[in-house]
Amino acid sequence: MHSRGFPPIAGRDARVLILGSLPGQESLRRRQYYAQPRNAFWPIMEVVCGAGPSLPYRARTRRLAAAGLALWDVCATAFRAGSLDASIEPGSIVVNDFGAFLAEHPRIRLVCFNGRTAAALYRRRVLPGLSPAQAALATLELPSTSPAHAALPFDAKLARWRAVGDALGSSGPARRRRAAYSAPRS
Repeated sequence: MHSRGFPPIAGRDARVLILGSLPGQESLRRRQYYAQPRNAFWPIMEVVCGAGPSLPYRARTRRLAAAGLALWDVCATAFRAGSLDASIEPGSIVVNDFGAFLAEHPRIRLVCFNGRTAAALYRRRVLPGLSPAQAALATLELPSTSPAHAALPFDAKLARWRAVGDALGSSGPARRRRAAYSAPRS
């Protein structure tokens, strides 16, 4: 199936960019990033910046942008059967225009990857086309929030993803929520 990603979610003052690989089938159907209910992304974002799954989607995306987070995918389009990253057909990949995006968002200092596939695609397909300054941005590979990455429990994923909030310098209510948050029940 030919999949086309979404436009980025980003405020003008974005400081951290989070990249996935390509939206899964449920996300494409609902036209929302990380729409698969068992995906841990939004519960993790509840802790990082208060953009949890209990909020309507638009409110979550506004909260991400207000916190200084940008959200996008490495792939603009690709062919993939189903939702697994392993099913993306390498020859079909067209990456998003990161050179233009990073030029429009010069405050971004950290690029985080939601899983290994996003990190590998970025290194192979995006980095060679970036300016030296853009290519020198700090990067951080985080464990995939996908339910397919079940080897790592939620609490372990959350512990690693807290680095996003730390990079933003989160404080106040979001930091207090982190301490009080518990893993969703399976």
